[in-house]
Amino acid sequence: MDEGARFPRVAAKAGHYESFYVKACRPGGGQGIWIRHTVHKRPGAEPNASIWFVFFDREADGPRATKVTVPAAELAVPEGGWIRVGGAEIGPGRAEGAVATDAVMASWSFAFSPEAEPCKYLPADWLYEAPLPKTKFVAPVPLAHFDGRLEIDGERVDVSGWPGMIGHNWGTEHAERWVWLEGTGFADSPHTYFDAGAARVKLGSRVSPWIPSGMLMLDGEAHRLGGLGSIRSASIEAEPGVCTFVLPGKGVHVRGRVSAPRKDFVGWVYADPKGPEHNTINCSVADLELTVERPGLPPRQLTLSGGGAYEFGMRETDHGIPIQPYPDG
Repeated sequence: MDEGARFPRVAAKAGHYESFYVKACRPGGGQGIWIRHTVHKRPGAEPNASIWFVFFDREADGPRATKVTVPAAELAVPEGGWIRVGGAEIGPGRAEGAVATDAVMASWSFAFSPEAEPCKYLPADWLYEAPLPKTKFVAPVPLAHFDGRLEIDGERVDVSGWPGMIGHNWGTEHAERWVWLEGTGFADSPHTYFDAGAARVKLGSRVSPWIPSGMLMLDGEAHRLGGLGSIRSASIEAEPGVCTFVLPGKGVHVRGRVSAPRKDFVGWVYADPKGPEHNTINCSVADLELTVERPGLPPRQLTLSGGGAYEFGMRETDHGIPIQPYPDG
């Protein structure tokens, strides 16, 4: 399956959104980055593109975040890369760029080497070209270590050996509700990664139960989680600040909890190509706890302090997390 950008192939009359994003945390947790390169195209209109930048620090009062949006003329697929948005670019093995607003001035240049095969969350390649689901997602690099330069408001941050990942999603419509749960950099299991999502989608006037999907790489073995067949046995209890979950898979059962103080979440508006909006809150320095059960083996406990990701997309606006002052679309 092609993991490259989809936006150059989108018909002029169609709507489309797309994102390539970086999530990485300091070894041991507590500090992290989330950098998102996005395309937003309303039906019949030219696309625009944005860079979203967040630096998380659990010892600070809250994240430092900003967003810059540019017109279609500053959006491209660079040779050998995935996407270029204004002065920021990401491709296999490297990410570099800069943002400058009244809120934050930041620049970065990272190198990374994939330490796992690309992760396809959907169970069949043909689903990535089908009309449904309306959101597709894959991790071109589900596990890597980052090295390079990061400056924020004149402060230099040493990004040396930071574990993290590169994600890619695209589609015509966001789910009605969704969660994203992620972890790399487990101290006692450095080659493990956990990356999962769950969504509730609109079916006419109704909304589906949570539909989970994801992957756990543990002890050199990939375990696919969720799928349509596990809707009844899965459980997602999502709230601002905390999510508890049960994700069954073939030959594996994962129970877990992800949480962080509300001050460490950043809030955004995410818009569908046709207009409706969600409030989305994200913390990429969350505490993640997993219990993994496999036949014939004792339960395995995995803990990641200040290094997990929790994103929650919703229609509600009374969640108590301040929303960044940037429109979407």
